[in-house]
Amino acid sequence: MSGRSIFTRPARIAAIAPYGWMVLFFLVPFVFVLKLGLSQTAIAQPPYEPVFDLSAGWDAIMAAFAALSFDNFRLLVSDSLYLSAGVRSLVVAATATAVLALIGYPIAYAMARLPRRWQPLAMMLVIIPFWTSFLIRVYAWINILQHDGLLNQILLSLHIVSAPVVWLATDTAMYIGMVYSYLPFMILPLYATLTKLDSSLLEAAADLGSSPLQAFWRVTFPLSLPGVGAGVLLCFIPLVGEFVIPDLLAGSEAMMVGQTLWLEFFTNRDWPVAAATAVLLLLILLVPLLLYDRFQRRQMGRP
Repeated sequence: MSGRSIFTRPARIAAIAPYGWMVLFFLVPFVFVLKLGLSQTAIAQPPYEPVFDLSAGWDAIMAAFAALSFDNFRLLVSDSLYLSAGVRSLVVAATATAVLALIGYPIAYAMARLPRRWQPLAMMLVIIPFWTSFLIRVYAWINILQHDGLLNQILLSLHIVSAPVVWLATDTAMYIGMVYSYLPFMILPLYATLTKLDSSLLEAAADLGSSPLQAFWRVTFPLSLPGVGAGVLLCFIPLVGEFVIPDLLAGSEAMMVGQTLWLEFFTNRDWPVAAATAVLLLLILLVPLLLYDRFQRRQMGRP
């Protein structure tokens, strides 16, 4: 056996393994969820029909396929409850992502401009929140934002307010929790991109008469757009389906998609509608992923 064949076979297996992983743990579960979304609610166990019984014969399987319908998807696009939850989720996710970009970019830029010996320390300070459970961190914000919490005590001691401010059960508390929880996901890809920029480009821009601000907007910012796109996707996609933060910090007047899914699965036990919601949400989130992939291809000069 030649040395080439020894190294070729593991390389092929390594190239195929990610696709097998995606088929097994993403495509197959997605097919099950899609089938569930095409089913109908039933008072049974499991609470939907039809249920495929492979031992019932080919005719029974074909009859089960014929019983599938798009009624749940039609309900999602016609019922104001689901439409408002979807629109609210997209608006909240877009707003929180914009705030994250406005806060995360200066932090990542400052980290990239630090001396090399201080950058690992700055990176560690960004990652430290991940050492604590996500749920515990959200509960900590409940204590901070409650009526007699730390935030109101500070505001009262500084005479900024004359009475405690209502923070909990508001959109403001929800945005605070989202920005705090997802800020590292915005900083890390931006920092990785900014540290790779060639400093000689800024020197060339300065030699050509550009001010530091002009050099930033014409050189640094355009070259950092791949990091911006990666950070936006890492934050926007999970924020659309976020459940814990809106449920614990926001009010109950308007629900998001994550709360709607929880309500349908565990309270109403309407699994088909919940599955249809999950499928539709996934299809919507494919749009920014495809746009980012197209942007990356243009950056790399691919068609």
